[in-house]
Amino acid sequence: MITSTTDPQPADFADVRATNLAVVLRFVREHAPCSRADIAASTGLNKATVSSLVADLIDRRLVRETGLTENRVGRPATMLVLDGSPYAAIGVEVNVDYVTAVAVDLAGEKLLSWRRSFPGAAVTAAQAVATVAAIVRRVGSRMAREERQVLGLTVGVPGLVGIDGTVRIAPNLGWRDADLCGDLTKALRDPGYPVQVDNDANLAALAEHRFGPRAGTANLVYLTGEIGVGAGVILDGRLRRGGRGYGGEVGHIQLDPLGAECRCGRLGCLEAVAGIGAVLEHAALSPTEVEIELDEVIRLAHAADPRTLTVLATVGRNLGKGVAMIANLLNPELVILGGYYVPLAPWLLPEVEAEMRGRTIAPDGGGCEVVASTLGYGAAALGGAARVLDSVDSGRLPRIS
Repeated sequence: MITSTTDPQPADFADVRATNLAVVLRFVREHAPCSRADIAASTGLNKATVSSLVADLIDRRLVRETGLTENRVGRPATMLVLDGSPYAAIGVEVNVDYVTAVAVDLAGEKLLSWRRSFPGAAVTAAQAVATVAAIVRRVGSRMAREERQVLGLTVGVPGLVGIDGTVRIAPNLGWRDADLCGDLTKALRDPGYPVQVDNDANLAALAEHRFGPRAGTANLVYLTGEIGVGAGVILDGRLRRGGRGYGGEVGHIQLDPLGAECRCGRLGCLEAVAGIGAVLEHAALSPTEVEIELDEVIRLAHAADPRTLTVLATVGRNLGKGVAMIANLLNPELVILGGYYVPLAPWLLPEVEAEMRGRTIAPDGGGCEVVASTLGYGAAALGGAARVLDSVDSGRLPRIS
C-alpha cells in the first residue's frame, strides 16, 4: 500500500485567485476582443468573480477596455484586449558563432531584436556570462527608457541544461557543469526578475508553438540547424524536456558507427553527418565563418555545381534518416528545420521528405510534414521571451505598482 506522509491541504485563497487570474488572462490572450460575459460563459467562473478578476488585471495593466460592441444580442458589451504596454520579456540565445537578444511585450510584439557575432567556441563560460550580462543590461536600459518593467529573462544554449539552469555539457561551446543561471544572476546583481536557462532547441520549439505560422500545433519538433543539431519537442501542446531536462539530443543518435567524428567524441552522430558543419566540411569550406561560407554554398547550388548538389543531397538524406526516427518514435504533425537549414531548405527538404517517408513505418510518414522555419536565426531567443510569457500565463503576474 502506498501512503502519503502529509495529508491533503486545502488550496490557499491567494493560490486560487492567482490561478483564476491566469485563466482569465489566457482567455483574453486567445479570444480578444472579448467581454466579461464571454469569459464567464466559457470558463465557468461566475460573473461577479470575473468582474473582480478583470478589475485586478486592469489595475496591473495586463488587460484594458477597448469600447463597446453592438454586434451581439442584448445590451452593448465593454470589450477587453491585452494591454501589457508597461512590460517586456527578454530572451537571449548563445551559440557557437553569434548571440541574439529579443524583447517582446505581453502580446508577443517585438520591441527589439539584436544579433552580433560571438566566438562561442573560443571563450569560457565565464566570458560568455560577461557578454550576455552586458547585452541584457543594454536591453534593460532600453526598456527602462520606454518605461517598461522586465518580467523575466531566459537564455538558450546548445547543450544539456538541467532543471536548475546548470549547463551540464555543451560540446560545441566546450562547456561542462557551468552554473550559467546562478552566475548570470550574480553578474546582473540580482536584477529583480527571474533568470532562467534552457536548451536552445526547446526554446525555439516554444517560439514556433506560440508565434510561428503553425502556432498551436499540438505535436511538433523543431530541429536546430546550427553547428550542432538538437530537437525541441512539443507533444500534446506541452514542451517535453525529459526527467532531468536532457531530452531532445537527437544530434547524438549514431547513424554510422564508422562515420565522421562528432564533437562529443563519438563517431557517426546525426550532427556529424547532417549538421551544417558537415555541409561546409564536405564542401571543403571552413566552418569557422559559417554565414560567409554558407553564402558560397548557396551560390554554388544555384549555379548547379555538381559537387555542391551532391553534398546537399547526402546531408539531406542523412537528416531524413534522423527525421524518420523522430516520426516513428513521436509521430509529430510537424518537423521544423531551423537555423542554417532554412536557406538550404530548397535543396534539403526534398531529400529529407523522401528519406523520411521511405523509412517511416506508418503510411504517408504518419502524417508528418517537414517545413522550414520562418522565425529566422533568433527563434531560440524569441522562445526565451515566450517562456517568460508562459510563466505570466501560468499565474506569475507582476505586482500592482
